[in-house]
Amino acid sequence: MAAYRTEEFCKRKRKKAVVSAIASPLSVCALPPTFTMSVLPPVRKDRIISKLPKCSTKGAALHTKDAFHPKVKTACQEHRTGTVGFKISKVIVVGDVAVGKTCLINRFCKDTFDKNYKATIGVDFEMERFEVLGVPFSLQLWDTAGQERFKCIASTYYRGAQAIIIVFDVNDVASLYHARQWLEDAMKENDPSSVLLFLVGTKKDLSSPAMFSQIEQDAIKLSEEIRAEYWAVSALSGESVKEFFFRVAALTFEANVLAELEKSGSRRIGDVVRLNSNSCNLYTTSQKKQSNCCQ
Repeated sequence: MAAYRTEEFCKRKRKKAVVSAIASPLSVCALPPTFTMSVLPPVRKDRIISKLPKCSTKGAALHTKDAFHPKVKTACQEHRTGTVGFKISKVIVVGDVAVGKTCLINRFCKDTFDKNYKATIGVDFEMERFEVLGVPFSLQLWDTAGQERFKCIASTYYRGAQAIIIVFDVNDVASLYHARQWLEDAMKENDPSSVLLFLVGTKKDLSSPAMFSQIEQDAIKLSEEIRAEYWAVSALSGESVKEFFFRVAALTFEANVLAELEKSGSRRIGDVVRLNSNSCNLYTTSQKKQSNCCQ
């Protein structure tokens, strides 16, 4: 219990510090490395990912491979000893009002479910720590408001997302139809070629088998059209929630590492908080010059 309270305290402290440290919504992915490393608690044992989590529906998945990309596995293995680095991916959660976006995030991050509905005002923020293939990795989960009056505020936080989670209620067909508009709004601030998409149906526990079967067919069809991975979950019971977020973390980590390896083949993965090799060489050279001068 004491460990859980410590973790919750760290999360609350981190959340307040992040919000106060951000001068602009567009700078959320540029947190100071020293700040990041100083407030993050150790990774929980139930947040360790050693193999690629399975998709929910093979016909509506980003890919159906059983393992991480070989390049990703090799890169992580080569730098298993020592500090590999620190990586963060921004994930925005969008969808109609009252579809269960906040409940979905709270079920995973806090393992709680609040039956009393409270609308999100503007945007809310959670950070969840993982260890993927031995590498520290975090998801910034941005819970955006679904109400029309807060849309302009929430949309300012869309930019810089590595993944977009579009949430709909499996008992509300209209919320599924609106998913396409939510995606279009989010994509205005992002590069379509570098964003992973997830279409998530919530409140599965409230749906009858016949109703769920029909709307799931429509959801799978939509996910194929927009090239998103489809999941159906229940924040009330917790069904598939952990599996879903593990899948999001694993795929965003994989995409992040592959993109970084492509940009700089010689640089170590996750080289965010360390000096690059050239800078280190310059530092070493400078040290040698100073020592020679003093001799």
